[in-house]
Amino acid sequence: MTTFHDKLRQLDHRYLWHPFTQMQEWLGEDPVIISRGDGHYLIDDQGQKYLDGVSSLWCNVHGHRKKELDDAIKDQLDRIAHSTFLGLSHVPGIQLAQKLIEIAPIGLQRVFYSDSGATAVEIALKMAVQYWQLKGEEKRTQIASLAESYHGDTVGSMSVGYSETFHRFHKSLLFAVLRITPPHVFRYYRQMSEADALSAAIKEADEKLSANKNTVAAFIMEPLMQGAAGMWSQPVGYVRALREICRRNKILFILDEVATGFGRTGKMFACEHDGVTPDILCMAKGITGGYLPLAATLTSEEIFSAFLGDYKEFKTFFHGHTYTGNPLGCAVALANLAIFHRENVIENMQPRIAYLQKRLSQEFLALPHVSDVRQWGYMIGIELAQDRAGRKNYAPEKRTGRQVILAARQRGVMIRPLGDVVILMPPLSMAENELAILLDIVLDSILTVTGN
Repeated sequence: MTTFHDKLRQLDHRYLWHPFTQMQEWLGEDPVIISRGDGHYLIDDQGQKYLDGVSSLWCNVHGHRKKELDDAIKDQLDRIAHSTFLGLSHVPGIQLAQKLIEIAPIGLQRVFYSDSGATAVEIALKMAVQYWQLKGEEKRTQIASLAESYHGDTVGSMSVGYSETFHRFHKSLLFAVLRITPPHVFRYYRQMSEADALSAAIKEADEKLSANKNTVAAFIMEPLMQGAAGMWSQPVGYVRALREICRRNKILFILDEVATGFGRTGKMFACEHDGVTPDILCMAKGITGGYLPLAATLTSEEIFSAFLGDYKEFKTFFHGHTYTGNPLGCAVALANLAIFHRENVIENMQPRIAYLQKRLSQEFLALPHVSDVRQWGYMIGIELAQDRAGRKNYAPEKRTGRQVILAARQRGVMIRPLGDVVILMPPLSMAENELAILLDIVLDSILTVTGN
């Protein structure tokens, strides 16, 4: 007898192409098909529950089916689902812009909407380059970024966040970027102390950016944690140092807080840990609580004013998307920010962050095949290695990270690896008892797979 699940599996295998998925492998598997969510759990079409350990790809904030978020979308549907932002405005778009500026680092004043992290980054890059052209500095067209960063999968974001694994087939499409070595390369791979690694990274950044100060338009980075590159952390002081280097050399400073924003690191925005305001700030993922696609690129009045002039001067920022500032997305984003305020989300996270830190350092870092544990708030990367001391990775064909997440799935936890880095990114509302379940199962799964 063919079940409903069998029919769904057949249709999926016949018609779909999944992102970041080797489809030959997928076609030989029985897929997990999510049917609904409840709080911090995902429920598949056969009734199996899974603790959502990666916030449905790093974006869910307050859990699934949060009543206030559900109601915000339903209320907005009674008004209008979509209206263009090109030459028109609408109520939730205006109100959300005000709220975003109120919570953003001081000095940011203008909001440009889009629909994903990659588009928010593309907008920032185009703004930066056009800004310098309008200011008469035509040579400033180069972009600098951290090596092995990740900023999305559109052409511009691929260029600044190049990953050999992800993007090697598209090199001919990409523009050249000045690469800066982040601290983790010195700390983890060259096995320097954290203090020496920070000093070496800042010294290199200063040298490279200063040497190219007349041609670099902007420097872009993910503050505190390079996400999809492998959850590589940065110590406090690095973001501030790079901000000062950029200011001294008249280079625009862009922060990509698509993954790190909206509480992930234990503050509303990661740059707050260093007391830094960028020239341009990119945000997405958690902006709607993980409900709808929405992104925003925030910038200063100084940058905005450079684009003002008579139409015949063609200073206009000619960029936009069909769903720019979608009213449903803006409405649920407003409700999301209200929950942050009303439920004291950031403050209530602090003891749970400490709980995670204690267990990760005492239990996970002690495992013989865990070579590194990297954490900022609710962003966690657990690096697996065949030889911990020698930093020797497992052979790729062993798929060790994948084996760990499959073992966790069998135990009722849904997580996702980056190669052999096990990623934990729970919703910010996940309480200590559920965090304990998450850590217990992941620990057991690592032990099972690595044979300890």
